[in-house]
Amino acid sequence: MHKVQLAIVYYSAYGTNHAMAEVAAEAAKAAGAEVRLRKVLETAPQTVIDSVPAWKAFQQKTANVPVATPEDLTWANAYLFSAPTRFGTVASQMRAFIDTLGPIWQQGHLSGKVASAMTSAQNLHGGQETTLTGMYTTFAHWGSIIVPPGFTDAAMFKGLGNPYGASNNMGALNEEVTDIIRYQTRRLVTFAEKLVA
Repeated sequence: MHKVQLAIVYYSAYGTNHAMAEVAAEAAKAAGAEVRLRKVLETAPQTVIDSVPAWKAFQQKTANVPVATPEDLTWANAYLFSAPTRFGTVASQMRAFIDTLGPIWQQGHLSGKVASAMTSAQNLHGGQETTLTGMYTTFAHWGSIIVPPGFTDAAMFKGLGNPYGASNNMGALNEEVTDIIRYQTRRLVTFAEKLVA
């Protein structure tokens, strides 16, 4: 029996998307998937990070989380990306990682794999939906099979649910958001299972 190998790739400055990724990792493991939880490389100057105590503290807290590499995406047969919204699009750190994937994309290593995305923003209408649809545009270029949660479960009608993917305001996750993340992850794993069977 083939197993779902899920790469959860996130960027987080203050911890929101890291927390979302951890919830997803737990849900994926509970659904039987093998998981690699990876953060993307920080590209902001260290002097800037050091000048913001919360950013510096979170960087130190997650220093031992492995950094994502193209090999992680070659290994995986399913992807879940999570990154903050910046001015209506994905954070530049995540974009910088995506921009390193050209060689494995050209070799076909990203094609035919299921993919989904999550995000957060500082405020309720901070561009979360445009960030998610922008990520899905990238996945379409890869030839991935996009698996959004849609309005296909009661969890999606609560809180900050939208048909494109889980989103949260910056800060702690409430139960409604964690329910959405768990549902989106289970749905992704279910579709991946069908493809790897």
